[in-house]
Amino acid sequence: MADDDYVYDEATGEWISAADAAAKGGTASDDDAVVVRDSVGNVLSDGDQVTLIKDLTVKGAGQTLKRGTLIKSIRLTGDAQEIDCKFDGIKGLVLRAEFVRKR
Repeated sequence: MADDDYVYDEATGEWISAADAAAKGGTASDDDAVVVRDSVGNVLSDGDQVTLIKDLTVKGAGQTLKRGTLIKSIRLTGDAQEIDCKFDGIKGLVLRAEFVRKR
């Protein structure tokens, strides 16, 4: 690598030289792992089943999901508080992790 090569470091928000980035090691891969936890602290992963812990009114769908409703096959969105899931009759349902419990 030449001395004039620079890489944008997303962690610090600065441009650093490629030599410094190589010396740091793969910080991007270490920081990209977002841990999503449910309401009681269990770690969630893609494909898990969760249960709602309170009644939730779904905006735009005119429905209320009742406490105890089972949501199958969740997907993590990359945000530590949001999970993407499917439910009958509701497209694009995104739930906050604080309202679910891992089954």
